[in-house]
Amino acid sequence: MASTALAAAIVLLATSCSAVGKEANTSSSVGPLVPSKGALLGHYYGNGTVEETDARIGTTPRIHLTYYRWEDDWSASEPTRNDLSGNRVPLVNWEPFDVDFEDIIDGSLDATIEKQADGAKKLGKPFFLDFAAEMNEEEGWGGHDPEQYIAAYRHIHDVFDHRGASNVIWVWAPNVTDSPDAPATMAYYPGDRYVDWTGVDGYNWGTSEPDFGWQSFTDRFGDIYGKLAGKGKPIIICETASDEIGGSKAEWIRGIVPGLKEEFPLIKALVWFDVDKERHWQIDSSPATLAAYRRMAADPYFAP
Repeated sequence: MASTALAAAIVLLATSCSAVGKEANTSSSVGPLVPSKGALLGHYYGNGTVEETDARIGTTPRIHLTYYRWEDDWSASEPTRNDLSGNRVPLVNWEPFDVDFEDIIDGSLDATIEKQADGAKKLGKPFFLDFAAEMNEEEGWGGHDPEQYIAAYRHIHDVFDHRGASNVIWVWAPNVTDSPDAPATMAYYPGDRYVDWTGVDGYNWGTSEPDFGWQSFTDRFGDIYGKLAGKGKPIIICETASDEIGGSKAEWIRGIVPGLKEEFPLIKALVWFDVDKERHWQIDSSPATLAAYRRMAADPYFAP
């Protein structure tokens, strides 16, 4: 599966494990796109162009996170193709807004799914596909109905498998916390056969609001890590960042690499959400934050 462009930085281990259609190895983190050591650093470019941001970071992140609606032709998009022709791995976040999951399950939307699968196959290189992320929290894909969510996820996976899109690396990524009164995170897990990497989205929201408390990197991900690690899959943090209010964001960033090494060895990729949105998530929200981020990005742990 590995392309020439990806081979210099990524080692594809365990050739018996394909991206789709086979039972995954649930006893280790070996799998498609897993680095031989350390972890892959990724980025969402919401705070400037790719070129501007990479100059700001001081290096080129290996993973590029992008977002697409259900009907978007993400396989033909310029970011996806530019990533694969260069030295990046796309992380396609496919969001099924305004889609009835029953229409996915009963095959009514197969024409769209087949088109996406065929486009993915033509890309010819491995990339991450994160379908309907954060299903356990605010998005509530499938109406917070785990059976419906799982059936839809499996149906899409099976269509891709049938169409031969074996270069797709399937990510299942809940939110780090569950919505109140909704089913627990792992109730939505589609099954080992359907997931290559487990994932998670989680942020340190700081103390801008009374109900929020400052959380370190390891505090934020400690609880869900145990749940995901039980599946034995490589883990990707698909979205993360910290606010500036309530503590030292620079110190929060400095804790990431030690946290990965000492507490979270199965986390094999981390993607920073670089944008001024609900909070000041951007990497240059202060000079100290940018300096800490540049040091982290240059750490050998993120250069496997």
